[in-house]
Amino acid sequence: MGRYFVRRLLWMMLVLFVVSAITFGLMHAVPGGPFSREKALPQEILDNLNARYHLDEPLVVQYARYLYDVMIPRFSLLEKDPDGGYIKPIPSLVDDFVIRFNIGAVEFKWMNFGPSYASRSRTVNDVFKQQLPVSFQLGMMSLGFALLLGVPMGILAALKQNTIWDYLGMSVAIFGVSVPVIVLGPILVWIFGVSLKWLPPTGWGSQPPYVLGLFPSNLGPEFFKYAIMPSVALGLVSSASIARLTRASLLQVIREDYIRTARAKGLMERLVITRHALKNSLIPVVTILGPLFAALVTGTFITEQIFGIPGMGKYFVTSITNRDYPVIMGTILLYAILLVVANVFVDLMYAYLDPRIRYD
Repeated sequence: MGRYFVRRLLWMMLVLFVVSAITFGLMHAVPGGPFSREKALPQEILDNLNARYHLDEPLVVQYARYLYDVMIPRFSLLEKDPDGGYIKPIPSLVDDFVIRFNIGAVEFKWMNFGPSYASRSRTVNDVFKQQLPVSFQLGMMSLGFALLLGVPMGILAALKQNTIWDYLGMSVAIFGVSVPVIVLGPILVWIFGVSLKWLPPTGWGSQPPYVLGLFPSNLGPEFFKYAIMPSVALGLVSSASIARLTRASLLQVIREDYIRTARAKGLMERLVITRHALKNSLIPVVTILGPLFAALVTGTFITEQIFGIPGMGKYFVTSITNRDYPVIMGTILLYAILLVVANVFVDLMYAYLDPRIRYD
């Protein structure tokens, strides 16, 4: 297992390097720059801005400087308090550095994405600190809704094949796949937010400070009142895919020889399904959870725009328009990190679902 994690860590660094190189090259291949405006700035001011942010240097030097600032970990010694202990930083998963923790007297800091060209009073990490927690909460709520709806619906459709329950479940799945968020979102807002006034049509129910920099501190009725509609709108498409995949996989598994053997031994049908069939049938479902988790957590522009949610999706699209290179690079690298970490988690779930899988 140790060798496996070392290999995955090395592969992660390689993936981040390749992703950063491609993104960096594509950004600078687009005509214009971060300080290009409809009304051109005086050349002297433009030269000063380029010099301040090192944009007047060769691209290779700029890229090397960026790699040094982002990829190279920083180590520092913590100060001692009057009692002889160490003054530890406030625990946070999103700070001046994306990853920050301490071991004894040594503090480890990694991934400072630098300043934002469009919001010069804030750094990219400040943007993440304010916008990423909202997208993270929305993504986790949407993923939870997709699993809670999709997996039971797929199981019921498979066990009741060619019955009304099967047709009903697959009809809901087809509806979820066919109706995009840009259509479903306004419908939900109009019905439950405007007409019935059951739920607030826009906004988000959590405010800073967040627990560990990401999780809401007021996890109560007020939070869920704001989160229900956007979570349903964003999670319905994912739940449809999960339901269809669960149904197809479970139908295949329950026809295997070992399932017939378990039934022939007199094992209760409930135990046959839950203990033997369901775990193996969930392997294809777990496979798609890695990229699905990364996509939902990093924010979806359409959902955040419809429901007026101040998340990463809207800010990321705006940064592309403004050619805010550090925000673009930081967001894509953060997405790549989440994707790699989620895939490692998926691999570990494989071993849990199928004991024959080993990582040696």
